[in-house]
Amino acid sequence: MRTNVVLDEAMIEQAKLLTGIKTTRGVIDEALRLLIRLRQQAQVAELRGRLYWEGDLAELREGRPDDLGAAPERLVFRAAG
Repeated sequence: MRTNVVLDEAMIEQAKLLTGIKTTRGVIDEALRLLIRLRQQAQVAELRGRLYWEGDLAELREGRPDDLGAAPERLVFRAAG
């Protein structure tokens, strides 16, 4: 998408220096990615205390595969309340 905006040149230059990004477009793209990631993390943080896990952690650890990316077979989550 094309758009025209007035940017704070000092902020753009500082962002370029801090990140090593060479272009204004790159700085803006990175800023948007960071904004989105932070807001998504905030949404996840809002779930704190609203979900409860039921299971036996010791049992899950016993048969732990070498591939830590593999999900345990028996995980149960339920909403609070």
